[in-house]
Amino acid sequence: MQKLPGTTIESTLSPGVVDRVLSPLFLGGGLVLSQVAQLTGLEGHTIQNWVKRRYLPPPQGKRYTRRQFCRIVCINVLRDCFTLEQTAAILSYVNGLLADDSDDRVDDYHLYRYFVDCACATNHDEPTILSAIADYTGSAQDKTRLIQVLNVMLAAYDVHVHSQQALTLYYLLDHP
Repeated sequence: MQKLPGTTIESTLSPGVVDRVLSPLFLGGGLVLSQVAQLTGLEGHTIQNWVKRRYLPPPQGKRYTRRQFCRIVCINVLRDCFTLEQTAAILSYVNGLLADDSDDRVDDYHLYRYFVDCACATNHDEPTILSAIADYTGSAQDKTRLIQVLNVMLAAYDVHVHSQQALTLYYLLDHP
């Protein structure tokens, strides 16, 4: 059993897993900060800081939407490799102003779903990405941007996975 990237949620990684796992979590109309913190492994004040710095829109009625949750998770995935400013630039590249969902080229939920579907594949090559985003209906330029951002996210995820493997191997060493 693996963890859904950027979360503490244990699940078998397979295409469509984001829909199967996240949809039931949002049936009640959103998550409160403590739930988001628990599901991401982040401190609540970290998430609040991201809202204050305008990396995501503020919660409505103290509840985070599925879209906001996915933005938080995407930031969490990227922050192992990039500074927060670089992470914001990566996400802005595909979605404009991060605090304003109205200019988004791709919903953060779909971005995360595309990313996880690609991360499940053995190869993170162009055919895999094109297959994962087959339902994307944006312009050719926006699609190109989406592919570029997914490549960055997948590379960052690979670094995270290899780092975890290296730590596991380190702890298996006999230490004096």
